[in-house]
Amino acid sequence: MKIKVTLVFLICLCSSIFAQTATITGKILDKSNNNTIPYATIVIKSGEKIISGGITDEKGEFSIEKIALGSYDFEAQFIGYKSHSVKINVTSKNYNIGTIHLSEDAMSLAEVEVVGERTTMEQKIDRKVVNVGPDLINAGPTASDILNNIPSVSVDPQNNSVTLRGNPNVQIFIDGKPSQMSASQALQQIPSTSIKQIELITNPSAKYNPEGMSGIINIILKKNSNLGFNGSVNAGTNFGVTPKANASLDLNYRVNKFNFYSTYSLNHGKWNNKGFLNTTDIVDADDSYHSDFIINNFNKNHFIKAGVDFYINEKNTLSFFTNQNINKSEGEFYTRIDYFSGVNPSIVQYNSALTESRNEVYNLGYKYEFDKPQKTFDVEINFNRNDRPEDSIFLDGDNNLIQTNQIETVGKNVIVNVDFVNPINEKTKLELGLESRFDGTDNTFDRDFTYFSDFDYRRTIQSAYANFGKQLEKWSYQLGMRLESFEVEANFRRIDENPGQFKDDIFTVYPSAFLSYVPSEKNTFNLSYSRRVDRPNLGQVNPIRNWSSPTIDQEGNPNLEPQFTNSVELNYTRVAKIGTLTSGVFFRYINDPINQVFIQSPYDPNKKLMTFANFDSTTEYGIEASGNLNLKKWWSINYGADIYFRNARGLVEDANQNLVEKTVLATPFNARMNHNFKASKKLNITWFTLYRGGVEDIQFSNKVMWRTDLGARYTILKEKGSISLRFNDIFNTMRARFYGENPDITSGQFRWESRMVNVNFNYRFGSGKNRALQRKQRDKNETEGGGLF
Repeated sequence: MKIKVTLVFLICLCSSIFAQTATITGKILDKSNNNTIPYATIVIKSGEKIISGGITDEKGEFSIEKIALGSYDFEAQFIGYKSHSVKINVTSKNYNIGTIHLSEDAMSLAEVEVVGERTTMEQKIDRKVVNVGPDLINAGPTASDILNNIPSVSVDPQNNSVTLRGNPNVQIFIDGKPSQMSASQALQQIPSTSIKQIELITNPSAKYNPEGMSGIINIILKKNSNLGFNGSVNAGTNFGVTPKANASLDLNYRVNKFNFYSTYSLNHGKWNNKGFLNTTDIVDADDSYHSDFIINNFNKNHFIKAGVDFYINEKNTLSFFTNQNINKSEGEFYTRIDYFSGVNPSIVQYNSALTESRNEVYNLGYKYEFDKPQKTFDVEINFNRNDRPEDSIFLDGDNNLIQTNQIETVGKNVIVNVDFVNPINEKTKLELGLESRFDGTDNTFDRDFTYFSDFDYRRTIQSAYANFGKQLEKWSYQLGMRLESFEVEANFRRIDENPGQFKDDIFTVYPSAFLSYVPSEKNTFNLSYSRRVDRPNLGQVNPIRNWSSPTIDQEGNPNLEPQFTNSVELNYTRVAKIGTLTSGVFFRYINDPINQVFIQSPYDPNKKLMTFANFDSTTEYGIEASGNLNLKKWWSINYGADIYFRNARGLVEDANQNLVEKTVLATPFNARMNHNFKASKKLNITWFTLYRGGVEDIQFSNKVMWRTDLGARYTILKEKGSISLRFNDIFNTMRARFYGENPDITSGQFRWESRMVNVNFNYRFGSGKNRALQRKQRDKNETEGGGLF
């Protein structure tokens, strides 16, 4: 009996010993400065099998529980450092491994820098992402210079209007949010050095505001989250007709639970533009004329972005940032009109305008991460105010005062977003969200310091959306629906005229659908559908005259209707040995498209009126191809080519002032190619070429334009600095030439400072140790297909 009891006791004792577990603790520090390293990865292995693991906290400490006693391989890892491995023998319940020092991995850091040396493009399920490299930043000082160098996008140098896939109805987002700044204002005032990525979202899901027929161009600004104190300095100059200067400073300080970051940029210089216009009046030859115009703009722009992320704990993050844009623009406009017959006297007009605008953005965000991976809840509030006063003076050829204008425009915008993402299981995801948007604009117009007109504009948009996605082996899909209530009211008042009003109240459903097929790792097919809307904007419905010349007035049309678009898109991506190639086709059907028209002015028989009207329904379709190719170790290419077909049909005014129907097939064609040659370890050479084909349109048609650029970038100061040189439009061939036949025969040309030499210096400082932190879910804001986790 005693023997049995003894055996039972020994068995129980052995079982308790073998079942005993331990807790492994320790601390990770930077070997060079003894700073703690938060969020380092800890791995406990037995041979090739991973037993357990974890990450360090804000103090660099870790604690891994429930490890059976025994011998293991211990590894500590962090981006930018060499991995640390050691064998450990866990023999006690509380096992402290002590302090481990990690050394910087120079090779790893160098590899990170190499990736950013050139611009790359990625095709995702619902967007094309352009990662902006130094070669693209050196194309020019503003966002418009960058956009003109990427596929599918064109920027008109005369007015900075943007087209995406040959269509001007595109929304400009900044950090995922619409801005009170107009597209032209944003592209001129956002410095190129502050841009991290450009997203071309051509068929957005139901998660997005449905405005913009051709989609959304989302400009993502830089925001550093590197550990410790880091920064970079940029300084550059641009030599065209006159020299221009730009500079920027990026800083961030990441410590414990806080990340502070800021960016300041300055653009300063005078821009020269000129052109001519020939007009032949078929009815009365005495009214035919040649017009020359010169436009000089002096711009001084300050751009500031500053913010803080507060990582309350592993589940809660609170973030705030502000963008401040202060711009002073002094414009000089000279116009001379000479009539061919000599019967009518020549007209000379001089106009100067001073605009001192300020755009302010304030953004507060909160994110909660559930225990379930990728299950998140986000709340975001965004406020935007844009103040744009303008003072103008008009003089005749003898410097006699004709008129002065005093214009004050203030726009405000508030957007509140609530988003919930729930991965129901590994292959199914549900996304729900609410959005409230409030926009308001107030304008007053005084002529010769006396009241002339004013207007107020208010609109409210309430939206709710749902996306459901599922993964089915090689197939995945996402179905979405957005419900939107839209209310708008605008009141226009002008001296000696009856008040005008524009009102609209629409409830609309906007569906979206995405289908993805991945037969292999090298091949991906994406099919998508969405319904979108282009509501008349303020300038299009405002009947108050926006600008005037001796022969043309411009004003809006308060009777415009919104245009709706149904869009279908198919893309194919191939991953080859030499790189990634993407091709795609799209089709759009547009109801009641809004276009610009010229008609006889009802106010002045000697002038034409430029306004807007709804045309008949039309279709658009196109083909695109783009890619990143690594042909040799020293030679890489990214390219883009696209051609679009637009069946345009509408009414124009003939020489007898009768409205007649005109139909054309407009076929914009664009091609861009950027070569990057690695001449040595420190020297990179860039060669860029752009071609834009001629386009026939209803009222005005454009001729071919092209240019080629050559640049170089040399690394200095132990690879922390660089000097870049770029010669844009070497042969000075870039110019806008146009012609038309309705209501008069016209031809003309516009030239800007396309031929320019850009010199830029960049220097980076700080630890360079990066932690990929997400501020909140909406920062990324990507459609992932159905369960594409």
